[in-house]
Amino acid sequence: MERLISCRRDAAPWVTGLVLICLLICACLALTACATSTDPPAPVAGLSLAGSAKPGQHPGKDAANPATHFRFFSPTSIWNTTLSPNAALDPTSSATIGALNAVIAVEQQARSGPWINTTDYSVPVYTVSAGQPTVRVRLDHTPPEAALSAAWRTVPLPPTATPAAGSDGDLVVWQPSTDRLWEFWRLAHGPQGWHASWGGAIEHVSSNVGVYGPKTWPGSEPWWGVSASSLSVAGGLITFEDLQHDEINHALALAVPDIRARIYASPAQRSDGRSTNPLSLLEGARLRLNPNLDLTTLHLPKLTLMIAQAAQRYGIYVRDGSSNVQLYAQDPKSLTVNPYLGPQGYFEGMYPDQLLASFPWKELQLLKMQLHKNEPRRRRRTRADLRRHTKGR
Repeated sequence: MERLISCRRDAAPWVTGLVLICLLICACLALTACATSTDPPAPVAGLSLAGSAKPGQHPGKDAANPATHFRFFSPTSIWNTTLSPNAALDPTSSATIGALNAVIAVEQQARSGPWINTTDYSVPVYTVSAGQPTVRVRLDHTPPEAALSAAWRTVPLPPTATPAAGSDGDLVVWQPSTDRLWEFWRLAHGPQGWHASWGGAIEHVSSNVGVYGPKTWPGSEPWWGVSASSLSVAGGLITFEDLQHDEINHALALAVPDIRARIYASPAQRSDGRSTNPLSLLEGARLRLNPNLDLTTLHLPKLTLMIAQAAQRYGIYVRDGSSNVQLYAQDPKSLTVNPYLGPQGYFEGMYPDQLLASFPWKELQLLKMQLHKNEPRRRRRTRADLRRHTKGR
């Protein structure tokens, strides 16, 4: 030790100066790293939803404008049309929203919701290039659905794809170069390859309305799709590009408990509701925040404000039934990091129920509905029907 101290005392002045310079450089690098860490983690690995190497850049005509904010489906689809401040309300709006808020109050008391699904029961979206090899995904369903099986004969599904956690096992494959999308329910990989219990396929996505029907794919039917309402699960999803642009430029998808039985509202094509309560929400119902509410006065967390702005401008569609009130954000399974977590993540270190605690639920309104009976037509499948007809693994 004495020898070491002696050497340090005898060091030339230039050595001391060099040491100080090194220390200064290290300090600067540390400060730079700290400054960088205040930003949310880079959320995109590989292709963006627009199919470009840079998030938000649309191939083709928008390639010169990297600021373009991608969203699924036609600009005039149900997901992307803005609401008029004078849109007619349903006669049951006040009572129905009151009933919904009673459910929300119970969930908030129990800290069980409302929630934003990200890693469980949400939707991983795998954006693939034109050269992605295709595989067959077998449809596990009886009786057979020939057109859907044909649509899944050549799917550009990456071998490392992972469906959402939970019993639903949802997953979306999106190929911008062909403008096609495939969605799967209970997707799994077994000894004989990929298979799923149900789902759908959409061609010409950029001009599609975002709801399954006879024009979605050759031979498609209104009962296709992962959701119980036949609304595409790619619609209404809070995507990483929404989060990067600090704006949600489309309507949101919502799941609620106690969906009304035997009836649904356009644009839904079916329902798996079981509730006989006349104040239960219908699948397909469109909600919106009071257009006269000044959101800037509420001092909401950043993501909560984005959700509120989208709900006020585009609305919220009831897409599915669930055990609690849920919104959907893109599942990070296709990424190398989870951009929601941590103090600098998109959730700002909070749980989803904490983010949504300040959302103005009581200011929701139910828009006028066009109702349809959920008649037991041939092949008009509900989620319960699909569970009964799914083959064992």
